[in-house]
Amino acid sequence: MINRLKIVMALGVLSISMSLKNSGAQEIDQRQYWLELSAADQTYADLAYDIGRAAAFLEFLGEGSVVFRTNRGPVDALVEYRTNEQAGELTWESHYIDVSRDGDLGLTAGPYEAINTTGENDPYSFGHLVSVWKKNDGRWELMADMIASIPGFLNLNVEPEYQETQAVLDETAHPVMIADANSDMQALIDADNLFGLSINFRGGQRALLRYGLENTRVYLPEMAPAIGAEAASSVYGAYLDNQLSTTVPISLTYMGGYLSTSKDMGYTYGIMQANRGEALALSEDEDIQFFQASYLRQWRFHESNEWRIAVEVLRPLEFPFVENSN
Repeated sequence: MINRLKIVMALGVLSISMSLKNSGAQEIDQRQYWLELSAADQTYADLAYDIGRAAAFLEFLGEGSVVFRTNRGPVDALVEYRTNEQAGELTWESHYIDVSRDGDLGLTAGPYEAINTTGENDPYSFGHLVSVWKKNDGRWELMADMIASIPGFLNLNVEPEYQETQAVLDETAHPVMIADANSDMQALIDADNLFGLSINFRGGQRALLRYGLENTRVYLPEMAPAIGAEAASSVYGAYLDNQLSTTVPISLTYMGGYLSTSKDMGYTYGIMQANRGEALALSEDEDIQFFQASYLRQWRFHESNEWRIAVEVLRPLEFPFVENSN
């Protein structure tokens, strides 16, 4: 009996030791992936400065990549940069970087400065650039790019901190849990749609509190980034309340996304808009402006065994989105 107890205790110690060893190795891998993506993003920024924005984008864009236009929503990035002239220059630095456990999907975000060379009165504009990356054959490729513009000047003297990424990783489910969970692409799309329904049911603030991480980030037009569940949900709710009548529901049109091979990170994008028919029914003004915006959403598979929002970005549309305007 004593010998059997000793064996059980020894196995327990061995299990804990192996778990700690694997945890340490995982942390080293995560930091290495983080550094690799940081280097790729910096190379991308330096190249844009050296050879111009359009040429640099074409060097890094992957197949199936998208950019978000105010008059068209999500468009094919490769087609856009090959066929349409891109006026002006763009300079940026990342203040936040996140990467999946397998190191094949990531996100960078930070302030930018744009210079418009078309001769307009105010050639300078500022904001935050949020980019989604995917590794293909060992090379990081840009898959999605969205800006959130703000008035005034932004300081580009920033650096990302790994500790901020570690805080998000700490909220992410353990790989063993993910392997046994329903964390596939369809589950991610379902979560995306459920968040839209939750906004109608709960309001923007409570919806993001429910489906966001404790360390969630929100990038909205005309505002500084909001970081942390309380701040992000408060800003997000106030923004949607300002854009929407509470009696007019919104709908989400999912248009694409991707899931990391480790199934702990994913992203979705599409169009968020108020129901035009109901907006018109509640107003005597036939020219009423109803809310429409492109969204880019990064997700983490949470330790509560469900997908939760890590980063939310909105870019309003200037014209009605044709595919779902009724």
